[in-house]
Amino acid sequence: MDKTVVQNPLALLSLMRLVSPALPVGTYSYSQGFEFAIDAGWVKDKQQVSAWLQGVMQAGICHLEIPLLRNCYQALQQENIAQLIYWNQESLAARESNELQLEDMQMGRALWRLLTDLKMLLPELQQPSWITAYSVAAFQWQITLQDAAYGFVWSWMENQLMVAAKLVPLGQTDVQRLTGELIRIIPDVVNVGLLVEDDDIGMGMPGLVIGSMKHETQYSRLFRS
Repeated sequence: MDKTVVQNPLALLSLMRLVSPALPVGTYSYSQGFEFAIDAGWVKDKQQVSAWLQGVMQAGICHLEIPLLRNCYQALQQENIAQLIYWNQESLAARESNELQLEDMQMGRALWRLLTDLKMLLPELQQPSWITAYSVAAFQWQITLQDAAYGFVWSWMENQLMVAAKLVPLGQTDVQRLTGELIRIIPDVVNVGLLVEDDDIGMGMPGLVIGSMKHETQYSRLFRS
């Protein structure tokens, strides 16, 4: 009988830990402008939720977060702290609204504090971004770069689907249908993202950025600014 053997079960379990909602970093407290998009009527139903999330994954995460994650991870492999600091600064500078930057900084600090409490040996960074802190955790826990990228996209997608479930609203079955649709594109998002050249890193998503800016002053909201 053929058996599939997990090469590093501890790394797989560590990845599950890193992307778990139980990780105390506030991942599931943010909507990244999605809450405003729903409140403003830009996104009204399951089909529009799917289109919005696919757009962010393919035009945003693929060209920004994944290549930044790659560069931070590779800097750690090469023990090149200067490069890690550089890409950490690039990650923070890439956030186009106050809300998106605060999210990145707050989540980065939260994970950094956790890793410090877990007695992990960390590079010296005054303000780690979320991408940088995530890459450090993945590297230290011997999670492969590709698996870390899969986990990063999965965690983001799951968070956004929970936003849609609460605000559109969507039922649990619709959320599972959307999950089935979206996970099919994650491999392409990751594979393309890992090949993005350094000079091409960045995204242009005015709808998401405007939604994030508007969300900062939205009268009633469930998710953090």
